[in-house]
Amino acid sequence: MGNPVRDTSKFLSYILRHEPESIGLALDSEGWAEISVLIEAAKTAGKSFDRKLLQQVVDTNDKKRFAISGDGLRIRAVQGHSSVSVAIDYAELIPPQILYHGTATRFMDSINREGLRPGQRHHVHLSADEKTANAVGARHGKVVILRIEAMLMYEAGYKFFQADNGVWLTAEVPVEFF
Repeated sequence: MGNPVRDTSKFLSYILRHEPESIGLALDSEGWAEISVLIEAAKTAGKSFDRKLLQQVVDTNDKKRFAISGDGLRIRAVQGHSSVSVAIDYAELIPPQILYHGTATRFMDSINREGLRPGQRHHVHLSADEKTANAVGARHGKVVILRIEAMLMYEAGYKFFQADNGVWLTAEVPVEFF
């Protein structure tokens, strides 16, 4: 039998970040879904969990991928969306001098040609420390950690945002800022 917390977390990542319509769920423009509607839609799609398990997933997720609204009625993924209906209005922030991006060696030819692009997501994800970047890159193969001159980018007019879980976001990272 699988791990209910892990399995539910993976399901929520997929639904709240990428394919809410696959279970008949609609997210608002900030990515929020009504928890009661999510639980019913998931059940109809054959995935059963209750409010207690949902709260456990939010509380124990090591990457803090999910947030529950202040009134406790809604949930969202804090970043990583590819759904076109979601456009979270993050506050623009001044980044630290250096940020990091973990990737795999097999992606470096493309990255060296095109820079970092968001792909199917809305933003490029950057980390404040090498340890986190290493963990992200390790999911994709042999790790390469790119050191990004974030402050120079900011001074050149690039915008930076930070998701609720601390992940730094930007539209792209041109090669000259590696």
